[in-house]
Amino acid sequence: MAEGEKLIPINIEDEMKSAYIDYSMSVIVSRALPDVRDGLKPVHRRVLFGMHELGVRANSAHKKSARIVGEVLGKYHPHGDTSVYDAMVRMAQDWSLRYMLVDGQGNFGSIDGDSPAAMRYTEARMQKISEEMLADIDKETVDHKLNFDDTLQEPTVLPTRIPGLLVNGASGIAVGMATNMPPHNLTEVVNGTIAYIENNDIEVEELMTHVKAPDFPTGGTIYGYDGVKEAFQTGRGRIVLRGKANIEEVNGRECIIVDEIPYQVNKAEMIKKTADLVNEKKLEGISTIRDESDRKGMRIVYVLKRDAIPNIVLNKLYKYTALQSSFSVNNIALVKGRPQLLNLKDLIHYFVEHRHEVVVRRTTYELRKAEERAHILEGLIIASDNIDEVIKIIRASSNADEARNNLIERFKLSEIQARAIVEMRLRQLTGLEQDKLRSEYEEIIKTIADLKDILDKKDRRMDIIKEELIVIRDKYGDERRSNIEYSGGDLSIEDMIPNEKVVITISHAGYIKRTSLNEYKTQNRGGVGQKASTTRNEDFLEHLFVGTNHQYMLFFTQKGKCFWMRVYEIPEGAKTSKGRAIQNLINIEQDDKVMAFICTQDLKDEDYINSHYVIMATKKGQVKKTSLEQYSRPRTNGINAITIREDDELLEAKLTTGESQVMLALKSGKAIRFEEAKTRPMGRNASGVRGITLANDNDAVIGMIAVDDMESNILVVSENGYGKRSSLDDYRITNRGGKGVKTISITEKTGNLVSIKNVTDNDDLMIINKSGVAIRMAVEDLRVMGRATQGVKLINLKGKDSIAAVAKVMHDEDDVNGDDEVDHTTETDVSNDGTTIDNSDSEDNNNNE
Repeated sequence: MAEGEKLIPINIEDEMKSAYIDYSMSVIVSRALPDVRDGLKPVHRRVLFGMHELGVRANSAHKKSARIVGEVLGKYHPHGDTSVYDAMVRMAQDWSLRYMLVDGQGNFGSIDGDSPAAMRYTEARMQKISEEMLADIDKETVDHKLNFDDTLQEPTVLPTRIPGLLVNGASGIAVGMATNMPPHNLTEVVNGTIAYIENNDIEVEELMTHVKAPDFPTGGTIYGYDGVKEAFQTGRGRIVLRGKANIEEVNGRECIIVDEIPYQVNKAEMIKKTADLVNEKKLEGISTIRDESDRKGMRIVYVLKRDAIPNIVLNKLYKYTALQSSFSVNNIALVKGRPQLLNLKDLIHYFVEHRHEVVVRRTTYELRKAEERAHILEGLIIASDNIDEVIKIIRASSNADEARNNLIERFKLSEIQARAIVEMRLRQLTGLEQDKLRSEYEEIIKTIADLKDILDKKDRRMDIIKEELIVIRDKYGDERRSNIEYSGGDLSIEDMIPNEKVVITISHAGYIKRTSLNEYKTQNRGGVGQKASTTRNEDFLEHLFVGTNHQYMLFFTQKGKCFWMRVYEIPEGAKTSKGRAIQNLINIEQDDKVMAFICTQDLKDEDYINSHYVIMATKKGQVKKTSLEQYSRPRTNGINAITIREDDELLEAKLTTGESQVMLALKSGKAIRFEEAKTRPMGRNASGVRGITLANDNDAVIGMIAVDDMESNILVVSENGYGKRSSLDDYRITNRGGKGVKTISITEKTGNLVSIKNVTDNDDLMIINKSGVAIRMAVEDLRVMGRATQGVKLINLKGKDSIAAVAKVMHDEDDVNGDDEVDHTTETDVSNDGTTIDNSDSEDNNNNE
């Protein structure tokens, strides 16, 4: 250790704390945050001041950027040259700043994120508006401080006439805080400022009638006004921005044309990401994307596929791409050197306060200069009144100092006046010049009186600020670029999907799809039907119902789990396509199987979910009723709908209103009818109560129906093709849990019971054999018989063939009467639950003949 030095032990924790605080304060105050008065960070202020000092004004020639950067770097900003050049480049980009402060010449980058040319190639000068930010800087209007090496003075703030912070915004990340301020329209900001000057107690709401919303350099649409309101009132808020898009027809194809994109969005990046989404099939309906932007303006063309609906594609672009983005406002700026969160009124208040100080200091400076000039003029007038004597005194003096002293003695002048007289030129002795002196003196006395009046009266100072702002507004004000869509709100996925009617089909092997109802065109009776679906060999359509895109689908599995899906989430398929396996859409276990489907209305509608119930039946005769409300909070892994006991499985689930009657039918030909009210609502985990007693261990429940329409008939079908329609009244209402009554006479000829349905004359019946043959018949062709009979033959079976499934479909006069496929009019039985069939039913088959 050198002599005279000593070590001072310091606690490292304290040292780290103080060092970090010093560093963070330095970043906050002199790097990352703008000053509330001129809206500039130190680097921008130094660039403008450096250009001012260099004399590269708006009316002078451009100078090499390297020359300007060198000036700023060497005199005021001892950091990397890139930091200075990057700041200057941004000030020259019309997509970065609402009102550009630098006039660049050369390649200053592009909205596609291309970097600017090196500073040795580009040139720059001030914009006219920047001169307004530096106006009166030479009149002692702002404080100056020493630069980094204490050799020069630099301004701590600019005496700006432009409300820079509001007009151009700012963004920066300091230590522990950040700022993100949007730009605004100059005309609006000036109008708001004038309104504030006229009434200091003005509320933010009233200011918002002048400053309507931020105004971004790239235009676009502000979608929704709540975020703007919040930002203006509190200083924080989230503003949703959308690009401007039109739908046009180009060469016979519908296209979406985008000519403005949200602020701070990289156009090339946006197009690339959109193309990726299209390739990944996450964004449907777009065939090609072209960027046709040129020097005349932006033009991005999304060419749509022929069957695409332009509005839906546009809404999807807003949802999934940067064509809609948000701007999080965080108005933090330095107020008297301290970071502060500011609302709209605060920002205007501090700007007006700054302008007021500038006007006071400028007036004081001008008054001092005027008084100094008046003082000199008084001396010159004395000299011109006594010119002969003055000349005599000067001639008699041996040098200038002596002449000055002699003049001071003779005419009682001050040192300054005497110097002015001695330095007076001979031409000032002419009569004309003497008259000029007197008129100048009179003028200057009036000016002094006026300046003193300004300093005495605050109203006059405020009027001056107003007048200067009006001049600025008239000179630089322009129209808004960003328009405002007040009605916009958060975009939900429903906004993108029309709530149209769709046909949902599910095949026996578990393939599901939705198809627009319009695809099923009407045929006259006697037609052969249309091919409705391409399924795999030995697969056939088993369930079909009509719902709307915004409805909800509940899937109930054999093991008693319930899964949830919106109808629009079911993959769309053409009428002839196979669909997607349900297993791929919901997280169902390998050994589980979907058994029942319910299509419901809005699960967020309190009244609806509390007035509807799900009633379930298992193969072993258990029934259970649960409020629909229990299923309104879905989980991706499914929720328990019923606890299934060993050797049992869920068979069916129906949606009811609590007023229905429930019927269960057994394989052995028995059926029971009881009031739904006999089953009290239970929690999701309960296993239910006994609905029917089985005849023996081999017996099982084959179906459940929930009857709302007491006029309907009961139709039962046995496996060998026998069926029978009987009146509902034939089945007396009993208590649940009984053995039931005979519903069909089971013999070897008829085979076991396979299906029970409640039908009316308006229904058609679809019967599908295990061999894949389907037949469709009208229910009205079947007469009503007693419940104990064995029924009539509904279908002729060949060999050992038997019935696989039965489904009912509604028919009308235009319905198809083919034995091939179901067509559009399969407006299924959505009477009380959106479901149509139970687990073993089937609507339709493509393998039939």
